[in-house]
Amino acid sequence: MPLPVATLSCRAQVGLEAPLVQVEVTVTSGLPAFQLVGLPATVVRESRDRVRSALLSSDFEFPSGRIVVNLAPAEIPKEGGRFELPIALGILIASGQLRPVPAGSGPLCELYGELGLGGEIKPVRGILLAAAHASRDGHELIVPAANADEALIGAAAAVRAASHLKEVCRHLTGEQPLCLHRPMLPARPPDPHFGAALDFSDVRGQFQAKRALLIAAAGSHSLLMIGPPGCGKSMLAQRLPGLLPPLAEGEALDCAAIASVSTAGFNMSGFGRRPFRSPHHTASVASLVGGGSRARPGEISLAHHGVLFLDELPEFDREVLEALREPLEAGVVRVARAAAHADYPAEFQLIAAMNPCPCGHLGDPAGDCRCTAAQTQRYRARISGPLLDRLDMHVQVPRIEVSDFDDRTGRGEPSAVLAARVAAARSLQLARQGRCNARLTDAQVDQCCTLQQRARALLDRTMKQLRFSGRTRQRILKLARTIADLDGRETIADTHVSEAAMLRCLDRERAISSCR
Repeated sequence: MPLPVATLSCRAQVGLEAPLVQVEVTVTSGLPAFQLVGLPATVVRESRDRVRSALLSSDFEFPSGRIVVNLAPAEIPKEGGRFELPIALGILIASGQLRPVPAGSGPLCELYGELGLGGEIKPVRGILLAAAHASRDGHELIVPAANADEALIGAAAAVRAASHLKEVCRHLTGEQPLCLHRPMLPARPPDPHFGAALDFSDVRGQFQAKRALLIAAAGSHSLLMIGPPGCGKSMLAQRLPGLLPPLAEGEALDCAAIASVSTAGFNMSGFGRRPFRSPHHTASVASLVGGGSRARPGEISLAHHGVLFLDELPEFDREVLEALREPLEAGVVRVARAAAHADYPAEFQLIAAMNPCPCGHLGDPAGDCRCTAAQTQRYRARISGPLLDRLDMHVQVPRIEVSDFDDRTGRGEPSAVLAARVAAARSLQLARQGRCNARLTDAQVDQCCTLQQRARALLDRTMKQLRFSGRTRQRILKLARTIADLDGRETIADTHVSEAAMLRCLDRERAISSCR
C-alpha cells in the first residue's frame, strides 16, 4: 500500500537561478521522529522546532509518528526559512488535518514563508527572484504579507499575501480564499534623476573634471580622479547618477533581482534607480567581487547598470583591486565554490579617486609635500599597470582657487542641462550599435569608430610617442567616439582624438619618465 504523500512547491536559490523544489511530506506510524532530507542547510534543519511550535499555536496537532520531509531534487542545496510554510502545510495534509480543495486545471501554487513560534508568517529573502521565475512558468504565489509588494515586481498578477498560517489553511480549504494582492498605493514612477539635489553646479570650479564626468556618463566609461584632499573628487562622483538616464524596465528588474539575493536584501524605495555603491577601502575580495561560503553577489554586482565608486583607491588591498580586472572586461563575475557555482552580472561603471602621493599634496603649489620620490612611487605602485590600462580615463583634479567661488563663473552648468546632453549622446550610440561606447567589442570599434585622415595620423603619432598599448589605443578610440557623439558628429576628428589622449594623464607621465 503506497504511503500518503503531500507535495507542495517552493523554489530554492542558486545564484540568480531559482529552481523549483518539491516539498514531499509523509507521516507514518512508529517511533516519533522528524527527518529532513535533500541537502538542507542548518537553518532548514532548525525549522523542525519552529514548525512544531507554529502548528501547536495554530490549534493543530503535531503528529506523534514518523515524519519524513524530502526536498527534491536532492542535489540542489537548500537554505533559508522559505521552506517552513510548505513543510507545515505538508504535515497537516499528510496527517489528514487539512483537506485542500482540489486545484483542478488551475495554475500550480508556490508557497513561501518563515514561521514564527505563534504561526506568524515572516518575510524571507529572494522573493523577487522566485516570483520572476514563477511568473515565467505561469504559477501563482502565496508569500508573506511583508514580501507581497516585492513579489509583484516579478509576478504582476499572481500574488497572494498571508500573515498567519491559519489564513493559508483557510485559503486551501476554500473557507476564506486569499485575494490577489494589489499595492496599497499607486506605483510611483522612478525619479530618473534620483539625487538631483546633488547638483553639479554645487561643485565650484573643476571644469576639466566635470568635462571628464560628462564624457564618462555619455559613454559609460571608467574614470580615475587624482587630486589633493578637499578638491571635490567625492562630490563629483556622488553627482554622476544625476547625469545618467533612467533604467529600462528590464535593467531595473535585473538590479532588483541581484539586490533581493544579497545580504542586505531588496529595498522597494530603490527600485528603478541606478545603483551607486561606495564600499570602504577595508572591503575584502568576497565583499567586493562576491563569494563567501554561500556565494552572495558582491559590490560590483550590486552596482550592475550603475556606478561603483572606490575612494582612496591605493588604500584598498592589492588583491582586492586585481580582482576587478576580469569583471571590468567581461561585465560578469563567476563565483566558484565547492558547494555551488554562480554567475553574477557586473556591468558597472567604475569611478575611483586617489591622492597624488601619501600626504596628498604633490604638485600642489599651496601644499607642502615632503614625500620622497620612492614613497610616491611605492604609493602609486599599489595600483598595477594592467588595472590602470583598463581604466578609460585618469585626470588631474587640482586644488580649488579662490576665484572659483565667484557665483558668476565658478558654478558651471547644472545637472539637468548635462543630463540632456548625455541622453542625446546615448541615443546615438544605441541607434548605431545597441550599446554604450565603453562596451564596444574590437570588431565594433573598427566598424563604428570612423577616423578622419588627420585624426588617424594624430592617433598613430601619439601611439609612437607615448608608447600606448593596443588596449590603450582601443580605449582612446572609444573615448573619441563618445566625444564625437557629444558633438553630434558622425566621424571622429583630430580634436576628439586629442582630447581623448589628454584624458589619460598617467600614461603621459609614464612615457615621459621612461624617456629620462
